[in-house]
Amino acid sequence: MNPVGLDLPPAMAAFVFGLLGGAHCIGMCGGIMSALTFAIPPSMRHPVRVGILLLGYNSGRLFSYCLAGAMVASLGSVVALAPGMRDLLQVVASLMLITMALYIANLWKGLRWLEALGQRLWRYLEPAGRRLLPVVKLPQAVALGAIWGWLPCGLVYSMLAWSMAIADPAHGALLMLCFGLGTLPALVTTGIAARQLQSLLAHPATRFMAAGMIVGLAVWNILQIVGN
Repeated sequence: MNPVGLDLPPAMAAFVFGLLGGAHCIGMCGGIMSALTFAIPPSMRHPVRVGILLLGYNSGRLFSYCLAGAMVASLGSVVALAPGMRDLLQVVASLMLITMALYIANLWKGLRWLEALGQRLWRYLEPAGRRLLPVVKLPQAVALGAIWGWLPCGLVYSMLAWSMAIADPAHGALLMLCFGLGTLPALVTTGIAARQLQSLLAHPATRFMAAGMIVGLAVWNILQIVGN
């Protein structure tokens, strides 16, 4: 199977996609990160403690990404047994990456219908997250982050389509882990650095450059499939 991402190993490409999707992450989850920080009682907002709890949030989020990646890759491994389905899964994953690029560039919001479907699950999970507030211990932060990982997000769904195309649970989990690690810089930076990063990632030129790179990688993968 030719992985999406030119000759980059899929895990490396997934990390890069997470970085390139930083603009979307800030818009989607930046407010959530602020809310989670304020969920820590004021008397406990020591920088070290806040840092530990933020690490817990994101560890839980990455765990959910890995679990979802393994689940859809397991499904993909079954589907790929049918003749021609492995290539079809790769084409679908590439098309999903193109829609993700259009989403990042603010050219087309077609992934919103997928997010709307995810809202049905989120309605059941969100109340469970509220019961974990206020966050005072690391296990609470990890549990809340694990719930946050299921927040409806077109960017995540695009990567899950890629995980399904990989059709291997372990590799699907690894792909989502690397993608999640790529999103960390946009979500955990604070203060002046956060404002500078947000300004850079939100700039139209940055969005178009990121979108163009993702489209190029996806199209290259489709051409490889067609050429084989």
